[in-house]
Amino acid sequence: MSDFKELKPVLDKYGKVPGSLITILQQTQDIYGYLSKEAIEHISLATGIKAAKIYGVATFYAQFRQSPIGKYLIMMCKGTACHVNGADFIEEAIMEHLGIRDGETTEDGIFTLNNVACLGCCSLAPVMMVKSKDGDETYGNLTKDNVKKILNEIKSRGQEVEAACGL
Repeated sequence: MSDFKELKPVLDKYGKVPGSLITILQQTQDIYGYLSKEAIEHISLATGIKAAKIYGVATFYAQFRQSPIGKYLIMMCKGTACHVNGADFIEEAIMEHLGIRDGETTEDGIFTLNNVACLGCCSLAPVMMVKSKDGDETYGNLTKDNVKKILNEIKSRGQEVEAACGL
């Protein structure tokens, strides 16, 4: 990740635009999955913004991550409709099943759990979205049993792809 080729178009477009730091950080995280120390230093050099200021912004906003996430990012909705319909029980089942808490990644690097305020799928409550490089999948009307089944299916699907590719 040290050449930052993928980041060049972002910095070319926004690097000298006042007030665009959050946009640069969002797009950097979209490209690399998180904001590494090296990426922040690269942004600092390219924009002239002090690294300390960039760190301040990156650590202030909850949307930014300073460490890599798993292959699958589980976004567990904690909005009102989901809360009322048992989101805390679903989160508990995920934590027990995967051995992680909100903001943590499984030791094998497969899953990261991230609680979010609302996914906008209230009619499916409780709901979670699973993000991966292949896209986003939304799962609704969750129960403690079916969330474990879903996670097992996602994990096995990933292992099947790796086996087919000889990884």
